[in-house]
Amino acid sequence: MHTEFLTLADRRIEYRFAAPAHSRAIDLVMLHDGLGSVSTWKDFPDRLASSTGCRTLVFSRYGYGRSSPLARPRSVDFMHEEAEVWLPALLEALGIRRPALFGHSDGASIALIHAAARNTDIAGVVALAPHVKLEELTIESIERAETAYETTDLRARLLRHHADVDSAFRGWCQIWLDPEFRDWNIEALLPAIRCPILVVQGHDDEYGTLEQVESIRRALPNTEVLVLHNCGHSAHLDQAAAVLEAARQFVDRIDPGQQRG
Repeated sequence: MHTEFLTLADRRIEYRFAAPAHSRAIDLVMLHDGLGSVSTWKDFPDRLASSTGCRTLVFSRYGYGRSSPLARPRSVDFMHEEAEVWLPALLEALGIRRPALFGHSDGASIALIHAAARNTDIAGVVALAPHVKLEELTIESIERAETAYETTDLRARLLRHHADVDSAFRGWCQIWLDPEFRDWNIEALLPAIRCPILVVQGHDDEYGTLEQVESIRRALPNTEVLVLHNCGHSAHLDQAAAVLEAARQFVDRIDPGQQRG
């Protein structure tokens, strides 16, 4: 899988585009989860581009994939920094205007924070398993992942996707388990979001309960919600066909215009 690199300040960011033969004027921008990268999405970006008719950007955030490893531990505000500083810089550098964001887990939270910020122009957000507040279930699952990293083949499996696997894993695990992170909560930001939202949640998500979905729906009553049964934290892998169809319908609603050739 060929990827390119972009330099933003002192960061080298890995990215690639998936493009259908005939694409809409709207672009999709994918934001991966806390252990993700360009490659962990597998072929899903290409399938998403084909299904929606949108050119689709996928990239490895700072500290992941083949992007620059972390120079220092993440701060409690790391998702706000990604949403309000680095994502706008990336979009500007690549000439992407008014995209729809497709985020998973941490990436979904970043997408929601970005959509709530002032002076952003976002066509819509598809949020898979978003976090809007920290739950005990999340902490317990991350603690189990930390143990698995030390005692099973998890590190070897992640090594396929990250040039500096310890930077990627520790950068994710340590901040989520930091006592200062226990009060992390973005519910107060949600009412500022003005674009359409589709939330997709697995009924058996091991990193978050349906309270995450209900929190969003209380703040934004017009939010579209899809709860998938027999589905864990990674709906795009567990129920790919359902997610692709939901994304296609969502894009049709937010961009009903003619496709461009």
